[in-house]
Amino acid sequence: MEPYLLPTLYIVILLAVFPLIAGYIVLLERKVMADIQVRLGPMRVGPHGLLQPIADAVKLLIKEDIIPAMADRWVFWVAPIISVVTALLALSLVPFSNRFYVTDTNVGLLFILSITSVGILGIILGGWSSNSHYPLLGALRSTAQLVSYEVALGFAVIGGLMVAGTLSMQQIVQHQLEQHVWFIFYQPVAFFIYVVAAMAETNRAPFDMPEAESEIVAGYHTEYSGFRFALYFLAEYVNMVIVSSIAVTLFLGGWLRPFPNVRWLDFLNYFPIAAMFGLAFLSFLGAAREQRRIEKLGMGGLGAIFVLMGLLFLIPDVLNWVQGLFWFISKVFLALYSFIWIRFTFPRYRYDQLMRIGWRWLIPLAIANVIVTGIIMVL
Repeated sequence: MEPYLLPTLYIVILLAVFPLIAGYIVLLERKVMADIQVRLGPMRVGPHGLLQPIADAVKLLIKEDIIPAMADRWVFWVAPIISVVTALLALSLVPFSNRFYVTDTNVGLLFILSITSVGILGIILGGWSSNSHYPLLGALRSTAQLVSYEVALGFAVIGGLMVAGTLSMQQIVQHQLEQHVWFIFYQPVAFFIYVVAAMAETNRAPFDMPEAESEIVAGYHTEYSGFRFALYFLAEYVNMVIVSSIAVTLFLGGWLRPFPNVRWLDFLNYFPIAAMFGLAFLSFLGAAREQRRIEKLGMGGLGAIFVLMGLLFLIPDVLNWVQGLFWFISKVFLALYSFIWIRFTFPRYRYDQLMRIGWRWLIPLAIANVIVTGIIMVL
């Protein structure tokens, strides 16, 4: 029983916390969009809008759950659940640090790629069961897009795996530590291909053809509302975290700090402490600028939490435990920020352009990268 206790605890933590994390990724997206458009974004609910995700969740939960009259009710009901369950199953194989992970298998990366591919069934069934034109078009587009970019993504991952020599997520990071270099320096072409294909896999702009608002309203989830609509949103943002986590693990050293074998950079081990006190300073600065008392208290309380976390990190054992977790989350955060920045910077591709990029450019380039990597390794 005891060997299963800690993984079970981690599963409970993921299931309880990740919907909240996904809500705050949405808030981050809205804030970044507002910054690009030179405005403030959500500011009404809580200090600087920090409670907006909770308000959005409550709104979605109390909305009426409408099922179209001609829909296949059972399939319509189960489709978003398939998307969420497959995404959360894949998340269970992601090692957030050398201490915080649910399980590690010798085919971990293969399992993640396989189970996320199954998640497309939720989109297909949701579009088909709605018995409506726009959702069906969105589902068909999503299927074609998955087929086009899954191949390129797979070859990009193979390029990294040829260097790593293992499918275990833990061992991939360990090999980067032993070789004293992140694999992005060995496989920059594979990393570029993976990033482009991953954006297409998650239906993110400029590859968001399955839910292009100007053409097919909301695509495959046009007929969904309330809680089931929220499930599709949750699956989308969980998949964003998964593809970002794979990129971080396979190419960017996972939970390792930058240049972990360079001794004169050991001061980076204390960066989590500096980050907490830096966030506390920014929170207190924001509190001083606020006009309303409730806003001052909110930002001040947030700053106090960061101070307490910084003081807690001063304990060596605690710092060693959170070290890997901090660097992994920081890298994933930067990857998510890049996803969001690209979404609000580049226009949406036409459908023919989308297919041309996948079949005419990415797949040949990915195959060539695998061949060149094999030749170099043999020589």
